[in-house]
Amino acid sequence: MLGTSARLLRLLSLLQARADWTGAELAERLEVSPRTVRYDIGKLRSLGYPVHAAPGVAGGYRLGAGAKLPPLLLDDEEAVAVAVALRTAGAFEETALRALVKLEQVLPARLRHRVQALHRHTVSLRPPGTPVATGTLTAVAAACRDRHRLRFDYRTHTGDGRVRDVEPYKLVYTGRRWYLIAWDVHRAGWRTFRVDRMTVRTPHGPRFTPRAAPPADVVPQGVDTALMRHRATVTVHAPVAVVRALLPPSVAVEPRGDHACAVHAGGDTPMRLALHILMLDADFHVDGPPELLAAFRTLSERAGRASLPQPSGTITEGHAG
Repeated sequence: MLGTSARLLRLLSLLQARADWTGAELAERLEVSPRTVRYDIGKLRSLGYPVHAAPGVAGGYRLGAGAKLPPLLLDDEEAVAVAVALRTAGAFEETALRALVKLEQVLPARLRHRVQALHRHTVSLRPPGTPVATGTLTAVAAACRDRHRLRFDYRTHTGDGRVRDVEPYKLVYTGRRWYLIAWDVHRAGWRTFRVDRMTVRTPHGPRFTPRAAPPADVVPQGVDTALMRHRATVTVHAPVAVVRALLPPSVAVEPRGDHACAVHAGGDTPMRLALHILMLDADFHVDGPPELLAAFRTLSERAGRASLPQPSGTITEGHAG
């Protein structure tokens, strides 16, 4: 039989693992009497855990959400996973590091060494994310949940400030940045906004009746549009199915006959955009903009100047002794 302290931890773990338990089920799992279960429930309550009880034959116990955050019960693998996730939470860098410090203080030495080894011998190739205040994210998420209009000051990539009034639909995280998909009230259409450029105004606006969800391609394509500063349309001379297989779902591809398609692509710079199009390995022509054509001309000139170095001792024509 478990000792009292170990039994309380086991009981708390069971209550966290499932929403509802009967007293008989808990007694069977803990190998104690129902009276001992009631005693242990009382001990948990005295420690600040909000355990609710329902009387009667069909009654039972449920761990509720209280004013205090009780200690979490994590097994070894869960604790390491949480620590690693906090180390890589680029969008919440400052907050995540504070939480990680607290977690590592209570980790057993064996787990702390595992986490530190992972940290010291891991290199991330992903660019750092853009930090977002947790208060902003929770405010936006609450507006999505409660269907309240959201007003915010929005800073565009050019630095201009604008006030937006939207019906928030969903938050999207790409691994680097957070985006809000919303119906723009004044522009009467679905739009995508970078959350790190938003300053939410409070209180929120009036409630709204939710619209039908946007088409499946609106979210990824909207994120792609917001992410890339340079946009272009290119006609690629290859079947649409072939081209789509080479591109992420965020890139819009439209058929133009059986053997061609229009690719609406984006890039941080015209040169990067040009390189991505060349990787499609098919003939194409540029519908616009002029900056992309200039990037292709630069690439063509560089390729024309490229040559293999002459092997040492090679005698070229016209220079024989």
